[in-house]
Amino acid sequence: MAENGLNTVNRKPEVQSPDRRGEILEVAAQLFAERGYRGTSIRDIADRVGMLPGSLYYHITSKEALFVEIHDKAIDAAAHRVLKAMEPFSDPWKRLEAACGEMLDLQLSPDHVTLPIMNNLHAVPDDVREALVRKRDDYEMIFRRIVDDLPLPDEIDRSVYRILLLKILNTAESWYREGRLSRKEITAQIVAIFRH
Repeated sequence: MAENGLNTVNRKPEVQSPDRRGEILEVAAQLFAERGYRGTSIRDIADRVGMLPGSLYYHITSKEALFVEIHDKAIDAAAHRVLKAMEPFSDPWKRLEAACGEMLDLQLSPDHVTLPIMNNLHAVPDDVREALVRKRDDYEMIFRRIVDDLPLPDEIDRSVYRILLLKILNTAESWYREGRLSRKEITAQIVAIFRH
């Protein structure tokens, strides 16, 4: 009972629940994917998870740190999927096909946030961009190793080859249409073209 004689509500101190933090990360990722980095505010995230903006800072340090964490998790998840898809194969062309197929699926998946998150690279502050670029470079190292293992003619510049391949895969949502060819057939076509 309070000193003034009125009953007060016993409030438990807020405990940082992994479930609550996971919910915040998931909601923030969706908002960043939908609205971009600049178009998403802390208030938007707090509103979507049913919290006051000030309370959100109990779970996160800043919008920038939150974005970097979500970006890194998305890239790590994508890397894991690509590496797992390649695992059964030793032939370099089969490894390339498996990696391309998985990356195509990632880029075209409506519920995967990797592509929209990665497309926000130019919208973030410079110091945040540097962290994102380092993580993206780590991810692209997978494709650098794949390309390095390919039996390509000496006149083919492997860096240009890799850049062109990633450009095609990273922009799949702009050119791919369901219908005439399946994703698997498109992947086979990409590899066939790059093999020649």
